[in-house]
Amino acid sequence: MLMPPLDSESLRQLFTKPYGEAGPTAEQWRAVYSEDVHFIDPTQERQGVDAYIKAQDGLIQRCDDVFLETSHVAMTGNLAFVEWRMGLKIKGMEFIYPGTTRLVFGEDGRIVKHRDYFDFVGPTFGPVPILGPVVRWIYKRFVS
Repeated sequence: MLMPPLDSESLRQLFTKPYGEAGPTAEQWRAVYSEDVHFIDPTQERQGVDAYIKAQDGLIQRCDDVFLETSHVAMTGNLAFVEWRMGLKIKGMEFIYPGTTRLVFGEDGRIVKHRDYFDFVGPTFGPVPILGPVVRWIYKRFVS
């Protein structure tokens, strides 16, 4: 089981989950996340390890399967960045989200702040028939 203080290799383990394998247990989350962790991603904001665990479990339950793979980890002092790709299989479709997580560690080495940065809209609606071309058109108009 992973324990603080976390290093690059243990963060790589925490942010790796192949399709078909179980995600971390509540006990594993509690070992590395502070009781009052602040979690933010493009779809939600949660306070506390129980809310964080509920958010992670909810994602896994809504999907047929989930994968997470880490490409890079950078650490300095009490701060870490993890670059990753997440895949979600839902009703026969696969959605891929490249992203980055910013982690801040408390004095005890556990994670006190966790913020995920990724594009939720493009990968979610881009592959959907009819909706995909509209999303790509909007992106072209406002991003290009």
